[in-house]
Amino acid sequence: MYAKLVFRNAKRSVKDYLIYIVTLTICVTLFYSFLSISSRYYQPDIGTEYDVTMLSDGMKAAICSITLLLLFLIHFVNHYMLRCRQKEFAVQALMGMEQKTIGRIFFAETLIMGMLSIGIGILLGVLCSQFITALLLTSYGKAYALSWTLFPDTVLWTLCFFTVSFLMVGMLNTRTIRKTKVIDMLNAERENDIALKKSRWIFIVVIVFMLFAAGMCVVGIQLIRFYYDSRFALPVRLMFWGNILLPAGTLFWSGVWLIRTKGVLPRKRPLCSEKEGSFYTLLTGLLLCSVLNAFGASAVPVLTRRYYLSLHGGIFNQYLVFILVDLLFFICALIYLAGSLLAAWKERSPKHRYKNENLFFFGQIISRLNTTSKTMTLVSITLVLSVFMFIAAPILTGWASGYLEIRSMYDVQIYSRYNNVEEEKDLPRDDYGNVTEFLREHGLITAYDCTCYLYLPARSDFHNRMKYDFPVVAISLSDYNQIREMLGYAPVSLAENEFTTQWKVIAAREDREEFISAHPSVMTDAGELKLSGRPCYEEAMGETLYNSYTDVLYVFPDSVCESLLPVMSNRYIKTAETVSYEDARGLEKIFEEKYPEQTDTGVSYGIRLRTLQINSSRAGNFVLQASMLYGAVVLMVICLTVLSLQQLLDAGKYKYRFSVLRKLGVEEQRIDKLVLKQLSVWFGLPVIVAVAVAAVVIAYFVQTISAEISAYIGPGSLLLSMGTTAGILLLLLVCYFLSTWALFRRCVD
Repeated sequence: MYAKLVFRNAKRSVKDYLIYIVTLTICVTLFYSFLSISSRYYQPDIGTEYDVTMLSDGMKAAICSITLLLLFLIHFVNHYMLRCRQKEFAVQALMGMEQKTIGRIFFAETLIMGMLSIGIGILLGVLCSQFITALLLTSYGKAYALSWTLFPDTVLWTLCFFTVSFLMVGMLNTRTIRKTKVIDMLNAERENDIALKKSRWIFIVVIVFMLFAAGMCVVGIQLIRFYYDSRFALPVRLMFWGNILLPAGTLFWSGVWLIRTKGVLPRKRPLCSEKEGSFYTLLTGLLLCSVLNAFGASAVPVLTRRYYLSLHGGIFNQYLVFILVDLLFFICALIYLAGSLLAAWKERSPKHRYKNENLFFFGQIISRLNTTSKTMTLVSITLVLSVFMFIAAPILTGWASGYLEIRSMYDVQIYSRYNNVEEEKDLPRDDYGNVTEFLREHGLITAYDCTCYLYLPARSDFHNRMKYDFPVVAISLSDYNQIREMLGYAPVSLAENEFTTQWKVIAAREDREEFISAHPSVMTDAGELKLSGRPCYEEAMGETLYNSYTDVLYVFPDSVCESLLPVMSNRYIKTAETVSYEDARGLEKIFEEKYPEQTDTGVSYGIRLRTLQINSSRAGNFVLQASMLYGAVVLMVICLTVLSLQQLLDAGKYKYRFSVLRKLGVEEQRIDKLVLKQLSVWFGLPVIVAVAVAAVVIAYFVQTISAEISAYIGPGSLLLSMGTTAGILLLLLVCYFLSTWALFRRCVD
């Protein structure tokens, strides 16, 4: 009998479970599609030079960690279903059914809906896993082909995780039903709304914001004291003074408000009280101050980069914190003031207030905004984080992938460093013969092989070890041209008394121009050299070709280098065929046995194998990108679920209000429009605020790494990631909005 009751209730309540099913289906789809990469049956065709074990282990750890957030979501959705069914549970209890049995029946219903969601989610997960596989193969530079495969171990992981989650939440629900009094269940729908008063959380936020404003003012004073110069350009001077005057103005505004209100913060009073209105005035002023402070703080790294100011990284970190605090306060204050601003507009515009059903609409929206401002604020902040993760994931992985191409231009690159060498006699002079022997034994044919030395222009620079002031080293023209030939570049020619420069890809154009203009000639132990007619070359040639903390390399004629002190010995090899993963690990092992990272004489050795670098970097990049995208979608789903269920929990209380409208003669079409407007404001406010703030954060983030984006990523990839983010957000928003609208409309009928 109970089984029939369970299935009958489940069938009858399937529409009530729509949000529950949608949310769990999305969760299962995400879980299966991302976790399928870690399946032991998953064997992508990425070649023998890659080891998929590192990738699968990293994915499993990342996805399982982030999935813990889904436990909160499952519990939240079940709590919503529990509240919606309390009157029904009370009737069943009055008919003689034990509350323990009621709890078990409810658990069985939710379990049926959960299993339905798991089934649909796994099927959709097979589809979505194709997107993840395409993303993986693209990151490894391989072609993608559709392959519909159901991985048994991933299916088992999915079933186990969500079944255990349902059991845990079901036990809590059963205990809640058993402990709740029947009279409380009957009166659940009659509970009055929370009194229309604001929570005190905003006062804590204001106090924290004021403390940060004071800290920003102090840091600005220190900045002027140690770095200010009246000869700076006008924008720089405005930046220095603005980061003192703007936070000082924030403190001044708060002081004026405290004096006018005799220093008494508003307590729990009606929303229309004079004291409360005064606090709104304070908060409005602070909202404007937060915007101005954010502009002032964001100018520090931007102008430092543009005008080459000598500000250290610690200052940038401080102002980054100030920017984040300003933006967070902006969200808190704007959401908190939203209800009051809407109420003020209603009072000052009788034309809009009494138009059609707007009076009813204003009452619905303002009452909920005034009592749920904390929840709306948390949703907006979480959405900002989600959108930022969506945009940052491809930027960071694109940056890492582009940087990888620069780091791994050779199949084998061996390099040395003299940073800790104290005597010239201890400098390296090795040709790394054990590498040659290993390649011969394993049948690895070399297409190009170059062993080169890097020289100090002046022997007196040998003991110059000041960080960020290491001397620029030089390479002989013949070695330089051999490396260029290896990379497919045209050779370079120099006269006997000329030199040229080679630059890292990441070096800024302004830095190159400044260095070249300051070094029209260079004095060496073999005499003075003049800058060539072609002063610089910018082709990518790897990072180990440069001295520590330098972005430039001198290119000298061979005759000049014969008189100079060689301080580093490098070797670059390109093989005819790709080195397999096993051979690469073996070569790395035999090299490190003879050439440790740090020798007793102070010489540092290193070896980079393209196979190992690409394998570890691409696996790490993919895990980072996949986990950030997965986390972003999970956070977005949580936010939209909270917004949806908050409206649906109130829908039952709104039923009487909408019935009054019908009795007054309001047509159903206009009621539909009214519901649509209400849900549009409820969903639109946090989403629009989040997107606006996220746009500011992303613009600042892109500006700070614009050189890296230009060198490694390109604007096309950035625009593609932004478009993908907008598409996913819009798709989820439409999905939840329509589901909420359908259930809300059904509840108020």
